[in-house]
Amino acid sequence: MIEKTITFDRFVRWLLGALLVAIILATMNYLSSVLLPFFVGWLLAYLLYPIVKFFQYRLHLKSRALSIILAFITVVAAISGVLYIIVPQMIDQFDKLGQLLTAYVHKTAHITSIPNAIEDWVAQNSYEIEKVVRSKDFSTAVQKTMPHVFSMLSKTTHIVISVIASLITLIYTFFILLDYEYLTEGVIKIFPKKNRPFVRSLAADMATQLNSYVRGQGLVALCIGILFCIGFTIIGFPMAIGMGIMIGVMSLIPYVHSLALIPILFLSLLKSVDTGQNFWIILASALGVFLIVQLITDMVLTPKIMGKAMGLNPAVLLLSLSVWGALLGFLGLIIALPLTTIILIYYQRYVTKEHEPTLEDTAKKSEN
Repeated sequence: MIEKTITFDRFVRWLLGALLVAIILATMNYLSSVLLPFFVGWLLAYLLYPIVKFFQYRLHLKSRALSIILAFITVVAAISGVLYIIVPQMIDQFDKLGQLLTAYVHKTAHITSIPNAIEDWVAQNSYEIEKVVRSKDFSTAVQKTMPHVFSMLSKTTHIVISVIASLITLIYTFFILLDYEYLTEGVIKIFPKKNRPFVRSLAADMATQLNSYVRGQGLVALCIGILFCIGFTIIGFPMAIGMGIMIGVMSLIPYVHSLALIPILFLSLLKSVDTGQNFWIILASALGVFLIVQLITDMVLTPKIMGKAMGLNPAVLLLSLSVWGALLGFLGLIIALPLTTIILIYYQRYVTKEHEPTLEDTAKKSEN
C-alpha cells in the first residue's frame, strides 16, 4: 500500500472541504424551519416507495399517482387500526380512574355530588370571593397572568402553523414519489461526470444499508411487540395487547420503548386501586416482563437480526442521533442515519479499505 504524502495543495483542499461542510451545516441550521418539511417529505417518500412500487408494478396499476394515493390510504388504515386497538382501552382506563377518584372523594369527604358541593361552597363564600376579586392583589395577579394567556395563544398559533407544515410535508411527499427515480438520479447528476461513478457507488451502498436497517429494526420491533403482548397477557396486566403494540411501535427507534415505563407505572397503580392487589407486586411483575424482553432483545434479537442486517451497533446510532440532533435540531434527527451511514461507508471503503467493491458487487448494484 502506497502512502500518499500530504502536500500543501492537498491540505488546502481538505481545509476548503471542511469549510464548505461547516457552511452547509450552518445554512441548514439557519433554514431548518423551512427545510424540515422537505426532508420529512423525503423520509416519508423513502419509506413509502416500496409500497408505491408494489401497487404500480406488482398489481400492475398504470397510474403512479393512483399508486401513491393507495399507499397513503394503506398507511393511514394501518395507523388507524393500531389507534383503534389502543385508544378505546386508554379511554376506558381513564374513565375507570375518574370513577375511582370520585368514589374516593365520596368516601373520604362524604360528598354525593362534586358539582353541587362546589355550588354550595360558592354560595356560602360569595362575599369573600367578591372581596378577593375586587382587591388590588387580584388585579395584579390578572395583569401578571395575561402575558401567559397570550403565550398560550401564541403556542396555539404555532400548532396551527405545524398543521399547515404537515400538509406541506404531505404535498412534498406526493410530488417526490411522483418522480422518485428521476429525482434520485438527478441528485447524482449534480456532481461532475468524473465523480458520478463514485457518488453512484456511495449512494448504492447507502441505500443498501438503509434498507437493511429499516427491515432489521422493523423485524426487531415486531418481535418486541409480540413478546410484550404475550408477557403482559400472562401476568394479567391492563391493556396487555394495546401496551404491547404501543411498545412495539416505539421500538422502531432503538431504546425509545423505555419511555413505556411511565404508562406501566400508571396502569400498575390503577390496577392496584381497582382490584386491591399489592401495588409493588403488580409493578414488579410488569417490570419483570420488561426486563426479560429487554434481555432477549439485547442478547438475541438485536445481535442476530441487526448484526446480520448491517453491522451498525445501536450505540453508534444513538450517538449519531445525539450529535446530529445537537447540531441541527429535529432536522438533524432525520438526516442522522443517512449521513452516519455515508461517513462509515466512506471510511471503511476508502480509508481502512475493509470493504473494497468487487466486480460482482458492482454488477449487482448496476442491476438494482
